[in-house]
Amino acid sequence: MRTQVHNIGSSTRRTPGTARALASMFAVTGAVHFLAPRVFDPIVPRWLPGSSRSWTVASGLAEWALAALVAHRTTRNSGGLLSAAFLVAVFPANVRTVRIVRSRGMLAQLIAIARLPLQVPLIALALRVGRSAS
Repeated sequence: MRTQVHNIGSSTRRTPGTARALASMFAVTGAVHFLAPRVFDPIVPRWLPGSSRSWTVASGLAEWALAALVAHRTTRNSGGLLSAAFLVAVFPANVRTVRIVRSRGMLAQLIAIARLPLQVPLIALALRVGRSAS
């Protein structure tokens, strides 16, 4: 496998390493949706139709699909762009988490709040993976 190196300003990035990191993140979080679905069920926005568990399972499957798309060079472009869209789509669940953990103590609240701005660099990473693959 040949590594592409892209120069952007004064920084250099390696596409396969970035893509592997994104694919690994989606693979792990996808697995957690099945190993501990009760963690995710309460954060599914209530306005979505169907059961919370069906959305938990669907998002776990989506994360595995995204991991596979990003992992393969031939589908990396679409995988990166779809990953960015997915991260935007699940943002309401992250916001809901902040409301749900209010009664669980300061540490849980801080973690939930810290996740919100962390979504931005994850979306940027996904976009970078998608754009650099073309």
